Amino acid sequence: MSEAEKKCKCPGGKMVNGKCVMPEVTFSAFIMSLNTSALFLLGELSDPETGVRKQDLVLAKHTIDTLNVLKEKTKGNLTEEEEDMLGKFLYDLHMRYVKAKS
Repeated sequence: MSEAEKKCKCPGGKMVNGKCVMPEVTFSAFIMSLNTSALFLLGELSDPETGVRKQDLVLAKHTIDTLNVLKEKTKGNLTEEEEDMLGKFLYDLHMRYVKAKS
């Protein structure tokens, strides 16, 4: 990673000609972002700035429910790869949520 890329404050972004440029918005990237958020809220990932793991099961469930709504509302409109990724993320998140609740 170059010095210019390190200075960009946008998560996932990089500096181009002095401006922070975000990666292309795709359905897969959006789903990965929600999955990462849910993992963070389940306490599976540390805060990148503090290194502390926190858990917020109410917000984690809300994020998982959001992914479920996306799955239902996009049924029949996703590529096989997108549908498979969404299904795997949801299964994994449900299992982690149940484990965190107990």
